[in-house]
Amino acid sequence: MANHPSAVKRYRQSQHRHLVNQRNRHKLKTQMKRLRTAIVTGKAADAKILLPETFSLIDKSVQKGVIKENTARRYKSRLTKTVNGLAA
Repeated sequence: MANHPSAVKRYRQSQHRHLVNQRNRHKLKTQMKRLRTAIVTGKAADAKILLPETFSLIDKSVQKGVIKENTARRYKSRLTKTVNGLAA
């Protein structure tokens, strides 16, 4: 354990940040799982409704540093492609 007060504070901050990051990561993964489930079951209407919500969460995750920008672009591109493929 840390000895200096500043190191103790830094440890507390890192523990809190870890929980916040974990929460944000979990939110993103859950939303993506919901969309992928709608895609696999073939519910095009549900998928089209979930797509903008998922995009919003992906963008927020980039802002919070949970995922990188290129990763977000890749996710959005692939999800859009599969949802559009359902409708056809």
